[in-house]
Amino acid sequence: MKKELQVAALQNGTSIDHIPSDQVFKVVSLLQLDKLGNPITIGSNLTSKKMGKKGIIKIADKFFREDEINRIALVAPNVNLNIIKEYEVVDKKNVALPDTIIDIVKCNNPKCITNNEPMPTRFDVIDKEKVKLRCHYCEIRIEKEDIILK
Repeated sequence: MKKELQVAALQNGTSIDHIPSDQVFKVVSLLQLDKLGNPITIGSNLTSKKMGKKGIIKIADKFFREDEINRIALVAPNVNLNIIKEYEVVDKKNVALPDTIIDIVKCNNPKCITNNEPMPTRFDVIDKEKVKLRCHYCEIRIEKEDIILK
């Protein structure tokens, strides 16, 4: 069986793999990749044994902080993050939602203190599989499709 690369190899940087195809451009937006000057490869609707179709994003010479990675988990939990140095994967991480999300999501309750005072939002993750959040302050529950990012 002939093996072929669907996306070019990366010398140094980060590869975000196994993104649901319908979430690829949300991840691009969340990580503000449009503001980077680095070479970026975006693949969508690629063949995947595990998922059927998947997306992948490769960013040259960029390594992400933990808080940036947590943003991805809101729209695409269970993606694989590969740190690449000299064409070798030196670290593999499975992105998962943390127990608490701070200052990434806007509270949907207009009366919540976080919408009326200059302070960071704080959400407890009450369902990591379905991505359900609860505001730490007003206790409103937010489903994945109703999440508004700051």
